[in-house]
Amino acid sequence: MPNPADSELTLSVCPGGALSPALRREILALCSRAFEIDYAPYLATFAEPTHVLAFLQGRLVSHALWITRWLQQGEGPLLRTAYVEGMVTEPTLQGRGYGTAVMRRLAQEIQGYDLGALSTSSVGFYARLGWELWRGPLFVRTAQGLKPCPEDRAMILRLPRTPLLDIEGPLSVEWRPLEVW
Repeated sequence: MPNPADSELTLSVCPGGALSPALRREILALCSRAFEIDYAPYLATFAEPTHVLAFLQGRLVSHALWITRWLQQGEGPLLRTAYVEGMVTEPTLQGRGYGTAVMRRLAQEIQGYDLGALSTSSVGFYARLGWELWRGPLFVRTAQGLKPCPEDRAMILRLPRTPLLDIEGPLSVEWRPLEVW
């Protein structure tokens, strides 16, 4: 959690279409700094994102967004999934609870989905917040059928509408450009 001295941390939730150009540039700059890449191509591929923003004394310090994707376990039904992207905290301010605050708010906001999901190398951070590492094989659904994604890792967050899932079983997601998972 944020330090008491940082009590001016404010969180807001904003649909992507409602972002001002200045705020969009701020998000892009933060994500590019934190990921050490040009994040613009990624941000451009996210259809109808919803952003969770953390501001400290008016300065953007942490961010995450979710988009709707469709995950499927085995031959089961498609699951309307809040897929998390762009979870970052200003590199010089990490470890103060800002990312945790953003992810807790995001979890509250996605309760109407069937499932929460994301791909990460920071498994410990998300596991602390209730996310589970998917232990079964991952696939992408393409016009040619299922293609294995052995290099990818996914985590899920069970929500009130999440059906019974076997996290040892196969899980697939629809194809998209850049990063599939």
